[in-house]
Amino acid sequence: MARTIDGLNAKDQELELKLRPIKFSDFAGQPKVLERLELAVEAARQRGDVLDHVLLSGPPGLGKTTLAFILAQEMGSNIRVTSGPVIDKAGDLAGLLTSLERGDILFIDEIHRMQKTVEEYLYSAMEDFVLDIMIDQGPNARSVRLEIPPFTLVGATTRRGLISAPLRSRFGLNNRLDYYDTATLVTIVKRSSRILNVDIDDSGADEIARRARGTPRIANNLLRRVRDYAQVRADNFINREVADKALEMLEIDKHGLDDMDKRILETIIHKFSGGPVGLSNIAVSVGEESDTIEEVYEPYLIQEGYMARTPKGRVVTPLCYRRFGLKPVGGDATPQAELELELDRC
Repeated sequence: MARTIDGLNAKDQELELKLRPIKFSDFAGQPKVLERLELAVEAARQRGDVLDHVLLSGPPGLGKTTLAFILAQEMGSNIRVTSGPVIDKAGDLAGLLTSLERGDILFIDEIHRMQKTVEEYLYSAMEDFVLDIMIDQGPNARSVRLEIPPFTLVGATTRRGLISAPLRSRFGLNNRLDYYDTATLVTIVKRSSRILNVDIDDSGADEIARRARGTPRIANNLLRRVRDYAQVRADNFINREVADKALEMLEIDKHGLDDMDKRILETIIHKFSGGPVGLSNIAVSVGEESDTIEEVYEPYLIQEGYMARTPKGRVVTPLCYRRFGLKPVGGDATPQAELELELDRC
């Protein structure tokens, strides 16, 4: 089975693939999603049929790409990997689809970013396994129908709402991945440490897991950085104290907040009196793109209760003030009722 990841150099790709589970039994977390996918795979194998199309949605780093590779492994199929923005012409899509064999998996990451004109060609390909291509223009234009072998499209998206209804309805298996709890992340950190030949105890794994923002990709990245610290300064062994010192050096605090998280929150508190403030103003103040703040930083800050979106803009919560050792604007009279009223209106 061919396994490649676009956009990574050979060394990073090798390490990324090495840490990724290749079987359902190795995958930790997302039990409901895993149960549905295992059932679908087993049913398809028993019938000798092709797996239905799968849509995986959720924040970055939760395992969408990993699950696509696992589906290919469990089905005994080849997998072709691409991303939505790369497919900007119908000819690109035709080249991908006609190169597939029966039962192969086509994995499209960030599928919501596909061009709408290209996306429409997927409709007949997903339903009837045919591709209608227009050749020439004007009076000489004609449609050519290409037969393609039955295949499985696995789409991954961080923004499910941006996928058009016609495309979304053609996925038979629609699954959303959620953030992981600390116990599951501890399991992932321990598994990765064994693969990386890193000595780590329970307390060290727990410290890394608690600061990983509920995301396996971040947990593995932190483990690699803590491994470097331990190798140079701690006799190649990771416990809570070593992990704490390493993560402190990376400016990741005990609550998993990194430097940009704190800059966003402090900007709202000090420059905009706790909000409400628009996303574009925050982006300019911290020197980051609006889309990056909205897709990468905000979900975790909102989930953890540090900030909220209201019709008037972003606001920080009383928890955020307490976390920074500050009093809410107006002293002890916390504007909690006003915040709850704004949230109810959303």
